[in-house]
Amino acid sequence: MSWFLLLIAGLLEVAWAAGLKSSEGFTRLWPSVFTVVTALGSFVLLAMAMRQLPLGTAYAVWTGIGAVGAFVFGIVMMGEAVSAARVASAALIVLGLIGLKLSSSA
Repeated sequence: MSWFLLLIAGLLEVAWAAGLKSSEGFTRLWPSVFTVVTALGSFVLLAMAMRQLPLGTAYAVWTGIGAVGAFVFGIVMMGEAVSAARVASAALIVLGLIGLKLSSSA
C-alpha cells in the first residue's frame, strides 16, 4: 500500500508542477488553487508512504516520478523539445527508481 501511495503522490507532484507553470507565478486564481491543492495532497501521501518506506527511498522515488512525469508532460502537452540526451537522462532516472524499488525491504 505504501508504494501505491507513493505512486499517487508522485503523480500529484507532476500535476502541481504543471499547475505551477499554468498559474504564471500565482497570478491566475484557479491554476494557483489547483497547484496548492495538488501539492498538499502530494505531501500528505508522501508522508503516509514514509511511515513504512525508508526516507531516502521514498523521497528519491517521489522526486523521480515527479521529474520524469513533468518531463513527459512537458513534451506531450506543452511541446517542449525532445533530444536523445534528454530522453537518455530521463531513462537513467527511471533505472534508478527501479533499482531503489528492487533493493527496498519495504
